Amino acid sequence: MSRATGGSDGPTPVFDSTVRDGVCRLRRPGTRWLSTGYDGGRSRADAAFLVSVPEGWDETDVSDYVGRRVDAAGFAGAGPALLTGVAMRHAHRARRGPVEAVVTAGVGNPAALPMDGDPPTSDGGDGADDGRRHAGTVNVVVGTTRSMAPGALANLVAVAAEAKAATLLAEVGVPGTTSDAVVVGCDPAGDHATFSGSATPVGSAARVCVRDAAKAALASRYAEESPPASVDAAAYGVVSDGVAEVKRVGSAE
Repeated sequence: MSRATGGSDGPTPVFDSTVRDGVCRLRRPGTRWLSTGYDGGRSRADAAFLVSVPEGWDETDVSDYVGRRVDAAGFAGAGPALLTGVAMRHAHRARRGPVEAVVTAGVGNPAALPMDGDPPTSDGGDGADDGRRHAGTVNVVVGTTRSMAPGALANLVAVAAEAKAATLLAEVGVPGTTSDAVVVGCDPAGDHATFSGSATPVGSAARVCVRDAAKAALASRYAEESPPASVDAAAYGVVSDGVAEVKRVGSAE
C-alpha cells in the first residue's frame, strides 16, 4: 500500500497497517508522533505499534518487551507503542478526509467519574491502583496527512481523548479505563495546519474517526459477551470518589 504524499486527503489510508503475532504496525514514513503511552513524548519514526499482551502479563521492562515483540513479529525499527489486553483482531480503523484513527477497546477495568456528589467508594476508590494487571485499555492512534503545528499536534491528543470519552460514555457508561492512552501523528510533508480544534478540518474529522473506530472496536470485542455494567461488576476498575475544595480564582481565602 503506497504512502499518501503532499498532504493528499484522498482515499488512500493514512497508515499502511499490518498485523502479525499480536502486533499491529501502523506505518507512514517520517511521521512526527506525540504519545501519552508508557515511553511517551515527541518522536519521529516510520511507524507506531499496538501490542496485545497475554493474560497474566507481568513484564516490568516494558521497552525491552515491546522491542522483543516487534522483532518477533518481523517488524524493523522503533516507534511509539501502546499495549493492551485486547486481541488485535478487534482493532478497527476509520478514515475521513485528512485523518485516520485506529482503536482497540476493552473496558474490563473501567474508570468512573461520578457527577452526583460523593458516592460510595468502589474497588480501588479515589483513583487508587492496587497493582493488579489491567484487563482492558482503550488505545487510540490518530494520524493526519497534514503537517501540524506543535501546539496543534498536542491539542489533537485532547481532541482524540474527548471523542473517546464521549463515545465510551454513550456506549458503556464510563469515560475511560484505568490505562487508556493516545498517540497522534502527522506528516511533515503535508499541507500545514495551525490548529486542530473541533471546528477545524483535522479536529472535526478526528472526532468522527475516533467515535466510529471506537464503536466498531467495542462491538467486535463484545460481540459474544456484554461489557461490565458498572465498576462493581468489573474484575478491575476505579471510581474517583470525593469532593475537591473549590474556590474562586484570585480569592484570598
